[in-house]
Amino acid sequence: MKQTLLFHLVPLLLVLVSGQLYSQQDPFTLSVAVKTGLGNYQGIAAKRHYLQASAALVENTKNQYLPDVTASIQQAYGTINGQFGPSGIIGGGTGLSSSGPVSSAQSWNAAFGSVYLVNTNWEFISFGRLRSRIATAGRQLQLDSASLTQEKFVQGIKIAGAYLNLLISQRFVSNASANVQRASQVRQAVMARTSSGLNAGVDSSIANADLSAARVTLIQAVGNEEQQRNLLCLLINIPPAVLSLDTAYFSEVPREVQTAFPVSDNPQVQFYRSRVNLSASAEASLRKSIYPGLNLFGSFQAKASGFGWDYTPLAPGNYSKSYLDGLGPSRYNYVAGLGIAWNILSPSKIRQQVRAQQFITEAYRSEYDLVSTQLADQLLLSDQQIENSLQSIREVPVEYRAALDAYVQKSVLYKNGLANIVDVQQALYNLNRAETDRSVAYINMWQALLLKAAASGDFDLFLKQVK
Repeated sequence: MKQTLLFHLVPLLLVLVSGQLYSQQDPFTLSVAVKTGLGNYQGIAAKRHYLQASAALVENTKNQYLPDVTASIQQAYGTINGQFGPSGIIGGGTGLSSSGPVSSAQSWNAAFGSVYLVNTNWEFISFGRLRSRIATAGRQLQLDSASLTQEKFVQGIKIAGAYLNLLISQRFVSNASANVQRASQVRQAVMARTSSGLNAGVDSSIANADLSAARVTLIQAVGNEEQQRNLLCLLINIPPAVLSLDTAYFSEVPREVQTAFPVSDNPQVQFYRSRVNLSASAEASLRKSIYPGLNLFGSFQAKASGFGWDYTPLAPGNYSKSYLDGLGPSRYNYVAGLGIAWNILSPSKIRQQVRAQQFITEAYRSEYDLVSTQLADQLLLSDQQIENSLQSIREVPVEYRAALDAYVQKSVLYKNGLANIVDVQQALYNLNRAETDRSVAYINMWQALLLKAAASGDFDLFLKQVK
């Protein structure tokens, strides 16, 4: 069973990017990533084939209105010893039996014979049974169509989330690299002062430790970026590659964050609703399967025999062993009629199947209600996250400017012997955190908008605002 996209989207800090090399002049945009992923994803291709199969089955079910017409040609060679007595074919048959005259003793006289037969049977009134089957096949078609739409929607959301996650992981690498450079510059200043005896030797140990910690952070950031990149490449089904992403998300905010798209139109909700409709249709079809059928039937038979019309036990020589004498029909028979057939025990056999299908319908309806409620709650949560992200975006420039000024001041003061290593260390930490907060604030805004698009089902709300 499908799981709601909430379970894929809530941990929105996993997944990745594409499979070609792109330069900074030609970035791999989010819209291109989504288009590539939807075109390459095998799951979508599979859903499309399921949909085509369901469409074919709908047409096949409609063809059940046509009558059954069976044509048969039989050629045989054998004896015609006859004996009075009843006989029947278990399970029915497609031929009309006949026999020769009854003789007083066994006879081995044999000749060729042929039977040409056309049978037709048309259940022209089924009291709604066939219509219910067609309706059920149509519901299956709707379910497969909703499943394909949901698959595209879910995959698109996952790719977009992966793109943003890779984008922020790449920015973490950039920030960590800048922090290593700053830590190295601090270390050079510290080493210069400690080697000249202006500062205690312990300062150099602290500076070395800070530089090593910055390098470890950079290594971890690179590892996380590689993981996110591989995950994104997996989503869009391309070989892992170094990608240059669109960095405009770190300086722009969405222009529109409101949607009139009702949660009931979310592709995920539509999928669960289609399951309910299919089960309800199957339940109705089971109820109607107990009804009888009104049939028109007919049969036409032509028969040829190498035995003459006057062959009797008293004149046993009136037959021919020639193959050709057994090909040409000499007798014809037909039968036509109207019949009604009803298995009177069908209600007892079907009752529990109908009851079981009712429980399945209720189970699907409960899952539909659950998903609808979860998405409605998630929609409210996304609005709160958007508001929080906007507040953070307004604050991070202040934090970054203050942290940068403090770092520059403490570095200058330290070089002139007016500050200690702890002051510089704290300023370095604050500046690195401010850079990270500034990057995260913008990405959180886009992720909150993506979360709203996933909850409402309005993916265009997100896509129309990206390149």
